[in-house]
Amino acid sequence: MKALLAIVGVLTLCAVLFYSCCTQATQTVKYRTVSIERGDLTLTVGATGTVEPEEVVDVGAQLAGRIKEIGLDPRGKSDSSYANMTLDYGSPVEEGMLLVQIDPSVYVAQRDQAKANFDKAKADLLQMQAKREQTEAEWIRAQKLRGDTSGNPSTTGSQASAQFRAISDSDYISAKANHEIAKASVEVGKSVIDQSESALKLAEINLGYTTINSPVSGTIIDRRVNIGQTVVASLNTPSLFLIAKDLRRMQVWASVNEADIGLLSPNMPVQFTVDAFPKDRFYGRVSQIRLNASMTQNVVTYTVVIATDNSNMKLLPYLTADVKFQIEKRSDVLFVPNAALRYTPPQGRIAPENPELIPIPKGENQGVIWIQKDNFVSPLLVTLGINDGSSTEISGEGITEGVRVVLGEKSSSASDEVNNPFAPPKIPRNKQSDAAKKE
Repeated sequence: MKALLAIVGVLTLCAVLFYSCCTQATQTVKYRTVSIERGDLTLTVGATGTVEPEEVVDVGAQLAGRIKEIGLDPRGKSDSSYANMTLDYGSPVEEGMLLVQIDPSVYVAQRDQAKANFDKAKADLLQMQAKREQTEAEWIRAQKLRGDTSGNPSTTGSQASAQFRAISDSDYISAKANHEIAKASVEVGKSVIDQSESALKLAEINLGYTTINSPVSGTIIDRRVNIGQTVVASLNTPSLFLIAKDLRRMQVWASVNEADIGLLSPNMPVQFTVDAFPKDRFYGRVSQIRLNASMTQNVVTYTVVIATDNSNMKLLPYLTADVKFQIEKRSDVLFVPNAALRYTPPQGRIAPENPELIPIPKGENQGVIWIQKDNFVSPLLVTLGINDGSSTEISGEGITEGVRVVLGEKSSSASDEVNNPFAPPKIPRNKQSDAAKKE
């Protein structure tokens, strides 16, 4: 019995080996190949950015008050559809035109009060000057009555002797003190006038701030107030309008990883796309590499500013841009897809004259591509150039345009279709029609 089982096992093993050898002998390998192409390659660094106006002015209010009036849209002068419409998003503005009028009643009252105080100070000065003249006359008279010739040089010695003790010491001292006080009061009055004048100027300036005019010519991209709204100016200036000075010149603020920032330089060419116009490519140049890096989840990024022309007004503020910095461009070079450099054949697929698996590259800029020879592949050592992310520049002996290189392989069977074990079986069209007739 044991001998019978052993014989059956040997026969089964021989059948399996025979079937395997026959299958391998009849099985062929189908390679996926691609031609070596010639063209231009560009080494790029990718980043994501935001389209920004080149110059933006944030117009705010310097004082508190209620919005009484908003300026009219200047397009109403030529287009009746904008007649009597106030400034809004997208409205063009000219330098000096009215944007917002804050209710000036409180500031008019403050101006009038300051003017009244100024007029009062001037009147008080006139009174003080009159008082000074009066006390000056009284002081001169006291000197004469006292016999003090220092104030009256024409008085002789006999006259001074005759007038001696014509005024008491207390009256003499009072006359002198009153005169000095009057002179000091005049100086105080002059200072009060200067103070009142400054207060009047401040009140007039505040009154002027109730009328807010556009500081530049441009386009309103954000409006943040309405008529009747109250603005309060405290530590933070309330923002009323955001004005873009010139939308024909735009910028892209791109966030570049710290690993790539060393490859960038000013005036480097850039191309980018936006989702709003996926078929269009826009071009610009690096105008600024900012040094104030930011860190998010331990990732350091730098902001790179790209200047671009927007004469056609296609680009809108704050669009998201997919940016490609052109680090290096090579023209008229040979290149292959990166998949050709990643392919590694099994030992049994290498041509008999090349029994080694992969030739060892002589440097870090070298690689291997595989050329099909019948049912085998043969290695070819190449020198690598720039890589644009999908293709790599190659050069070396035997590298010419049009040569087919291997990307991968798949076993061929009765049909070239890839069998998916999870897909339902496919019925040929003629069998499908026969099955339909039977039904």
